[in-house]
Amino acid sequence: MNAAGKLGAYVLGLAVVFGGALGLGQVTGPGGDAPAERGSASPAAAGHAETAVADHAETAAADHADSGGHGTDDAHQATTTTTTKADTPGGLQVSQNGYTLSLLTTPLTGRPMDLTFRVTGPDQRPVTAYKVEHDKKMHFIVVSRDLTSFQHVHPELAADGTWKTRLTLPAPGAYRAFADFVPDGGEKLTLGADLQAAGDYQPQPLPHVSRTATVGDYTVNLAGNLVPGQASKLTLTVSKNGKPVTDLQPYLGAYGHLVALRAGDLAYLHVHPEESEQAGPEITFYAEVPSVGNYRLFLDFQHDDQVRTASFTVPATLADGHAPSATHDHGH
Repeated sequence: MNAAGKLGAYVLGLAVVFGGALGLGQVTGPGGDAPAERGSASPAAAGHAETAVADHAETAAADHADSGGHGTDDAHQATTTTTTKADTPGGLQVSQNGYTLSLLTTPLTGRPMDLTFRVTGPDQRPVTAYKVEHDKKMHFIVVSRDLTSFQHVHPELAADGTWKTRLTLPAPGAYRAFADFVPDGGEKLTLGADLQAAGDYQPQPLPHVSRTATVGDYTVNLAGNLVPGQASKLTLTVSKNGKPVTDLQPYLGAYGHLVALRAGDLAYLHVHPEESEQAGPEITFYAEVPSVGNYRLFLDFQHDDQVRTASFTVPATLADGHAPSATHDHGH
């Protein structure tokens, strides 16, 4: 293949990489509309991708000319790096796009403690300006590594860029903290970091697969399936003492708030329900998971002025119905 042919093939391949990467992590509603969500690409991001394709093409052409036609390896390496970064789900990295999550304290088991942390920006200084998203500037999630414990809190921001929240880790062991935010002038990010609670650690098996969760007097039923790589409709129906709840209260700008975590590496997916004027009993979400496997779903909903969390273990299966081996530990 001559030099022009190689360059054309490279640009085409790079365009495919960006097009595929921008489709990951989107949450879509009826009719194929896809609101921006964790890991999804906004129109602005799509514009950046197109610019990046053009820039890479120009760079590859220059390298090809300077090297006498031997710049193909460098071009392939650049394409591979771009794919790796774009395909990484949220929450698996402590640093991304120049932003870094730094935990400053670690709570002790069984005692309320002030957990403090900062997010530093590309200039290595603490970020002090954030956009409000879903009623808050920062959504902070803390889960145990065995996915049996879940907390969703909203820290307070000091003028120097330090965040602080009151937190109690319920048992010894390993935890993962997720900072979900949009820096002013930047893209939406979810950064993750590990927490350790000292003590005799007794890891628990993944809770069994179930379509029903009980929280006090409330029962939540889940309908729908997770299919990797496409929008999956999930409908959660809330009842209290056997009667449908039709007066749910808005929480974070919606009637429900859903977080999905992949068992094993805790890849993070944060979605919200489709807009609805009905305050229950049904809350519908559209979520897209990155792979087959087991996921933990945590639904926050508010009723009678109290926020409650219902949790489920759900396997993601392929469209042909093939399912990975799921955990069925009925001891929970």
